[in-house]
Amino acid sequence: MNSVRTTLLLAALTALLMLAGKAIGGNAGMAVALVFAAVMNIGSYWYSDKLVLSMYRAQPVGPDDQPELYSVVQELARRGQMAMPRVYVVENDTPNAFATGRNPEHAAVAATTGLLRLMNRQELTGVLAHELTHVRHRDTLISAVAATLAGAIAMLANLAQWALIFGMGGQDNEEGGGMLGAIATMILAPIAAMLIQMAVSRSREYGADAGGAELSGHPLWLASALRKLERANQAVPMDTAAQHPATAHLFIVNPLTGHNLANLFATHPPTEERIRRLEEMARR
Repeated sequence: MNSVRTTLLLAALTALLMLAGKAIGGNAGMAVALVFAAVMNIGSYWYSDKLVLSMYRAQPVGPDDQPELYSVVQELARRGQMAMPRVYVVENDTPNAFATGRNPEHAAVAATTGLLRLMNRQELTGVLAHELTHVRHRDTLISAVAATLAGAIAMLANLAQWALIFGMGGQDNEEGGGMLGAIATMILAPIAAMLIQMAVSRSREYGADAGGAELSGHPLWLASALRKLERANQAVPMDTAAQHPATAHLFIVNPLTGHNLANLFATHPPTEERIRRLEEMARR
C-alpha cells in the first residue's frame, strides 16, 4: 500500500509541475515543465547521493577509522542479506543520521559525530537499522526524486514572480492563465509541493521504524534512540540542514526541530507517535 501511495504522490508532484508550467507559459510551458521534470528525475537518480554527501561534507570511513559504527552497519547488512553500503561520518555536534543512494547496491549511510557520542551500541544499532530499512525499501531514491521535483516547482514559482515583475503575465490567453495563473503558481504551487513532499516522507518513516525494529530484533533500541534524538535536536538544531532545508526529510529525525518556522512544515511524523508504535511492537 505504501508503494502505491508513494507512486501516486510522485505522480501528483509531476502533474503539479506541469500545471505550473501551463499556468505560466500555456501548452508550451507545460511541455517544457514535463521535459524539466524528466531531466530532474534522471539527475536525482544518478547523482543525488553524491550531492547530499557533498552538502554535509561527509567523509568516508572504514573499520579502522570508526570500528563500532562500521561493525554495526556490517552486521545489519549481513542480517538483512544486503550489499554492504558505504559508511560516512559528518562532523557535526547535532546527533542525526541519514541514508542515500539510488538502490541497495549503490547506497551510503552517514552518521554525525554527535550521534556517535550520544548513542550506546544498542541505540546506534536501532538508528542504523532504520536507515538500512530505508535503503531496502528504496526510500532514498523516492525521497530524492520528491525533493528534486518540489524544488523544481519552487523554481517555477520564482519564474512566475519575475514574469509578473516584467509584465510577461499581463495578458490572459486561452492556453495559460496569464497574470492570474502566474499569481496562483507563485503562491500555491510551492505550498502544494511541500505538502506532497511531506506526505511522501511521513509515510516512509513509519515503515522504516517498523522494518528497522525487525532488522535489529529490538524495537525498544530505536525507541530509546528517538527519545534522545528528539531532545538533542530541539536543543541544538543542525545549522547545515537549515542551509539545505530540502534535505531535512532524509534524516532520522527532523534536524530543524528547533526552528519554529520549520515546525509548520514538519517532514517527519510526531516522535511520540513513532515511539508509541515501537513500544506496541515490543509488547507484541
